[in-house]
Amino acid sequence: MLRIRYFLILSLALTISLSLVLGSCGGSTSTTQQQTTGLKHIFYIMMENHSPNEIIGNTDDAPYINQLANQYGVATRYFGVTHPSLPNYLAAISGDFQGIWDDCKAGASVTCAPQAFVSGSPYNGLLLTKDEVASATGKPHLFESQNLVDQLEAHHLTWKAYMQSMPSAGFTGEYYPANYVQGKVVPLKLYAQKHDPFMYFSDIVNNPARLERIMPFTQFSQDITSSNVPNFLWISPDECHDMHGVSLSSAKNLGIPDCAFSNAGLDHKVIALGDTFLRTTVSRIMSSPAWRENSVIVIVWDEDDFAGFTGCCKSPAGVNGVTLGGAHAPIIIIKSQRAHHFVVSDTSYNHYSLLATIEHDWGLGCLANTCGMSEALLMTRFFE
Repeated sequence: MLRIRYFLILSLALTISLSLVLGSCGGSTSTTQQQTTGLKHIFYIMMENHSPNEIIGNTDDAPYINQLANQYGVATRYFGVTHPSLPNYLAAISGDFQGIWDDCKAGASVTCAPQAFVSGSPYNGLLLTKDEVASATGKPHLFESQNLVDQLEAHHLTWKAYMQSMPSAGFTGEYYPANYVQGKVVPLKLYAQKHDPFMYFSDIVNNPARLERIMPFTQFSQDITSSNVPNFLWISPDECHDMHGVSLSSAKNLGIPDCAFSNAGLDHKVIALGDTFLRTTVSRIMSSPAWRENSVIVIVWDEDDFAGFTGCCKSPAGVNGVTLGGAHAPIIIIKSQRAHHFVVSDTSYNHYSLLATIEHDWGLGCLANTCGMSEALLMTRFFE
C-alpha cells in the first residue's frame, strides 16, 4: 500500500512538473502584452510644430482636437526633446536624438552641420558647445542604434508605419512629389523623409522585409478594417496635414492653398487641415474591430515652432549646461476602454517618457535615455 501511494504521489508530481514546463514553452506571441496593461494596439500619430496654447482651447481652428482633449487624457507639461523636427522623431523610436540638430535626409554618407542652437538659428546665438557642433557635423545620418522595431520583433509584436503621400512602400527618397522647373527638380514636400524616422536606422532600411512595412497611408484604410491589425502603428501625416505647412508656391502647385505657411500670426488654415485629418483618422480607428481590443491612440506634436527651448527628462544640454529642449508640445492620449477626461499638470514628460512607457507596458526593456527612468516619470496613468 505504501508503495502504491508513493507511486501515485510521484506520478502526480511529475504530471504537474511536466504541465508547468509545457506551459512555459507555449506560444509567446501574446504573453508580453499581458504582463502589465494587456494593451493590444498602440496607434501613434505624430503632428508638427505647435505649442499647446495654439491648439488646446483653439476651438475655431481645431474643434475636433479640443473635443478629444475635453474627453480624454492631456499632459500639460509635455516637451519636445530638442529642435528641430528630425531629432525628435529619432528620439521617439530609439530613445536617443542621435546627437544631431538638423533635418537632413538619411544616408550613410550624409552629414550636416546643426541647424538649431547655433548662430543664425532662431535663437541668434551659439548654445551648442564646440564639441557638440563638431560631433554633430561629422555624424553620418544612418544610425546603427537599436530601435523600437528591434524590440517589438524580439517580443513577437507586429508593427507598421504609415506615411501619408509616400508613393510606394519602402520609398527612400527625401521628398515626394516634385515638379520639374526649367529642367530642375523642385520638391513639393508633401511626404518628407525627416518625418519618417524609420528610414534613418540601418537595420531597418537594409532589411527588405522591414522596409516593406513602411508604407503609404492609403494602405491604412484597408488594414484598419482587417482582423490582423498590427500591435504598433505609427502614422505620419504629410506636411499639409500634420500642421507643418509648405511654401506658398508649393501649396499653389499642390492645389492645396490652405497649406501655405502664414506670413504673419497663427497659421489657422494649416491647423484646420490637421484637425480634419485627425477627425477622419481617429474616427476610422474608433470604428474598427481593433479599437474594441484594448487599444490606445497617442496624438502628439514633435516640438513647438521654435518659440523656446525648455525641456526635461534627459534632453541635451549645451553651453553652461543650458537645457536644449523642444519646448512645450501638445499631447492627447485616448484609451479605448476608458472615456475619462483628466489632465496631468504636475509631471513633466517628453518623447523619451512616452517611449519608456510603451516599453514598460509591453515589457520590451529599454533604449538609451529610456533606461533608468523612474516609474513615477512614466505615463502609465494614461495607458491604464
